[in-house]
Amino acid sequence: MQSIEARIAAELAVGVRQVEAAARLLDAGATVPFVARYRKEATGGLDDTQLRQLAKRLAALRDLEQRRAAILKSLGELGQLTAELRQAIDTAETSTRLEDLYRPFRPKRRSRAQLAREAGLAPLAASLLANPSQLPERAAQPFVDPARGVPDVASALDGAQQIVVEDVGDAAELVGRLREYLWERADLTARVVRGKEPDGAKFSDYFDAAEAIRRVPSHRALAMLRGRDASILRLGLTLKEDADLAAGAPGAGERMIAAHLRIRRQGRAADAWLADTVRAAWRKLAGGLETDLLGRLRERAEAEAIVVFANNLRDLLLAAPAGRRVTLGLDPGLRTGVKVAVVDATGKLLADDTIYPHAPRHDWDGAIAALARLAATHRVELISIGNGTASRETDRLAAELIARHPELSLTRVTVSEAGASVYSASELAAAEFPQLDVSLRGAVSIARRLQDPLAKLVKIDAKAIGVGQYQHDVDQGELARALDGVVEDAVNAVGVEVNTASAALLTHVSGLGSALAGAIVRHRDTHGPFRRRRQLLDVPRLGARAFEQAAGFLRIADGDDPLDASGVHPEAYPVVERILARVQRGLRQLIGDHALLHSLTPADFADARFGEPTVRDILAELEKPGRDPRPQFRTARFRDGVERLEDLQPGMQLEGVVTNVTNFGAFVDVGVHQDGLVHISALADTFVRDPRTIVKAGEVVSVRVVSVDLARRRIALSMRRASS
Repeated sequence: MQSIEARIAAELAVGVRQVEAAARLLDAGATVPFVARYRKEATGGLDDTQLRQLAKRLAALRDLEQRRAAILKSLGELGQLTAELRQAIDTAETSTRLEDLYRPFRPKRRSRAQLAREAGLAPLAASLLANPSQLPERAAQPFVDPARGVPDVASALDGAQQIVVEDVGDAAELVGRLREYLWERADLTARVVRGKEPDGAKFSDYFDAAEAIRRVPSHRALAMLRGRDASILRLGLTLKEDADLAAGAPGAGERMIAAHLRIRRQGRAADAWLADTVRAAWRKLAGGLETDLLGRLRERAEAEAIVVFANNLRDLLLAAPAGRRVTLGLDPGLRTGVKVAVVDATGKLLADDTIYPHAPRHDWDGAIAALARLAATHRVELISIGNGTASRETDRLAAELIARHPELSLTRVTVSEAGASVYSASELAAAEFPQLDVSLRGAVSIARRLQDPLAKLVKIDAKAIGVGQYQHDVDQGELARALDGVVEDAVNAVGVEVNTASAALLTHVSGLGSALAGAIVRHRDTHGPFRRRRQLLDVPRLGARAFEQAAGFLRIADGDDPLDASGVHPEAYPVVERILARVQRGLRQLIGDHALLHSLTPADFADARFGEPTVRDILAELEKPGRDPRPQFRTARFRDGVERLEDLQPGMQLEGVVTNVTNFGAFVDVGVHQDGLVHISALADTFVRDPRTIVKAGEVVSVRVVSVDLARRRIALSMRRASS
């Protein structure tokens, strides 16, 4: 039997030794970011995505092995473990296959078939299967025994039938073939439940739908399953080849069962009874198989949906930061006013206010004057506007502020409010701003999100950010694990300034967690900024293991050692010393010397512990220490006069921001409080297999309006050339 490591290696198309090395490191407590960045020699350069997949499959296959061992133990104790059965169990590659093999031996309730066996009817069932020429009623007569619960011939034949039906259900090979046949050939059908049409308008596309189950894309599968769970839709499986059969003719499932039992209609005395038995077996199996396959469909759809959410979250977390610039945040509102917060370059709150430019007060000029005073007083550079209710009206206010006061040199940007309200009402926000009203905390969040999306978004439960595809319909445990991994990878890819980072951000640094993150912040507040990475070992309960995992991702700007501001791990500082000795330069002279660094050969500085991959990374860090992998900051400009769905016209060319990328296309905010969809077929002039190869969440794009459905509030957009 193939080992777990060999199986994973084949699935990931990597070497077995790579998988074995990665598994050893992960089992020893190393984090994925640490292994991906600082143990490339051991894993052959597996990246964080591969390592996440490896870790997930490793856990799943180990669970499978535990179940395999439990089944073998049970069968051994029952005295049922034949050599043939052991071989089948040893080679089973899925839990479904394992359970099929174990089903005949699993402890059962006292079924009708079991009662029939106890009544001595098993020989009757075997006799009718072996000799269909005999008349069933005559064959059953000797088995009539009221004392054993068989009062008449009909009861005897019914009991014999129950035995055959149960045996068919326990035939692992047959059940497996039937399941795969249905998966390959059946249509998933959806029908509206009678009388539920008015309640299920959003499911109207599925009131009468059919599609090959194996081809149903994730978003449609989850939509239909949600409709079923809401009792709006009725789902089922149908085989196309059965549709034109004459009434009473055996379908594909019955024919496969008959073949398994070696039954053929030849006009013999027991053929009718056998045909009825096959029909009963299929009816009993079909329901279970349908449940299995709808479960498989849900599992596959959920897995795809989680990948979509994770990819969108990664793009948002790694969106371009505006950087350390004084920012004025505006949380738009109408009757309750626009909440205002000014934060300094580090995100510290400097001032707050509430203005009322919109209905019912209409204090437009007063609002502009208040904003101008705040901007001048605190030397504001950016205005960050939340994209919720009254966003466009507030954007217009900011535009007029800029027009009236060009001397302030302000730039306005609209940002996503997703999750801001969750943060505002959280314990974290309450602890940070105990005296500040919840609504004003939202304005702070909006300002900080523009400065550094990553630092702000890590304070919000990832599931509340809202960039998923049917995110509430998927397994919440699996979703949380996937999103936690995305956050961890993003935080460590960027690196964290240890002297300014919040505890929420430090929590996601490799090897730390919430307890050590809090301890670092308390130590920093008590003893002042860290001057060297090694001082982290003075933090209570932060030992050598945590330091090893975390140190390379923590930055100390303007510290005693320039390397502490880079991604070079302290364990590899001796490599830098060898480089300095070779080039006869000081560290500060070497850093940033592009020509000299590119003239060096990594192999010259490698040794048994630090190979060429690590040396290459070190040279890259010396060229640009602590480099940020995120793109350059860029803003979208919504078109003036286009603020409502009704303002859109086909043919309009607009600029917008990608809010969500799914398997079927991308949603784009063009400033009308309703995202438009660029279908996958309209993303480019060429065929697109994966939308994320074209766009990413948070990206600024140019789109053309194709159509507007006011009744359903749907906008169709295109990124193809107009001529196409």
